[in-house]
Amino acid sequence: MSAVNDGNATTATHGGFRHHAANLLRHYSRYARLMRLHRPIGIWLLLWPTLWALWLASAGHPDPKIFLIFVVGTIVVRSAGCVINDFADRNIDAHVERTADRPLARGEVSPAEALILFVALMLIALGLVLNMNRLTLLFAGGGAAVTVVYPFTKRFLSTPQFVLGIAFAWGVPMAFAAQQGEVSRVGWLLFLAAVIWVVVYDTQYAMADRNDDLKIGVRSTAILFGDLDRLFIGGLQLLLMASLYLVGRSAELGIWYYGGLVAAALFGLYQQILIRDRDAGRCVRAFLNNAWLGGSVFVGI
Repeated sequence: MSAVNDGNATTATHGGFRHHAANLLRHYSRYARLMRLHRPIGIWLLLWPTLWALWLASAGHPDPKIFLIFVVGTIVVRSAGCVINDFADRNIDAHVERTADRPLARGEVSPAEALILFVALMLIALGLVLNMNRLTLLFAGGGAAVTVVYPFTKRFLSTPQFVLGIAFAWGVPMAFAAQQGEVSRVGWLLFLAAVIWVVVYDTQYAMADRNDDLKIGVRSTAILFGDLDRLFIGGLQLLLMASLYLVGRSAELGIWYYGGLVAAALFGLYQQILIRDRDAGRCVRAFLNNAWLGGSVFVGI
């Protein structure tokens, strides 16, 4: 009889543990979704320009410590950016079909929790960058400011994508500063190319939300350029390729790099085909395709 009772108690204990673990998992998964860890596309889009810069600044041999700090820092800062973006848009996202299921929009996470999480992530990023030199620290401070400001620019600026471009490309001068102690001409050219690229893919992304954004008063380059959106994106794609070509010339890169640019140009052409009819789903596919474009440039480098 005692053995039976002990067995029942053990089963109940295991069941209670599983229930508690499941509750904890559901609770903390809200924060993971708030940081968009389940959608790594943003990590790749932020990481590629940083890797371009690290490889160019180090002539193909980045310092392992700097490499690790920048990769981890990219994930942390991107997560922080998602949190502060959703905090700023918490009263808007519920009215947009694509964003209505976000934790803040659904009330799964409170605004106070989101702010605490954002501060915690930025402190982790600060801890990482404290291992870098003074110039990198100064750039990190500027990047943090742009990260905080960007989500609020959609209310009053018709071209918030350019602000996002600066935020997402900021890893380029930081990488050069960390590796070389300065930002060379190649570094600034690469920064310009990265800014242009971000405006391209975030305009594609904004095309998917254009109707909802018009209703709720959110601004974007997709709204600003209207029927000229594809022409605007195409012009920027050409400017992106020209900028990356100048990077290759300045850094004296070889045929492999230009082969990577050809592949990137083909991905850009494919994106133009995808957004041809301005279908929301295909515009998102064009946006996602940029992970391959960025990877092509990196392989070339």
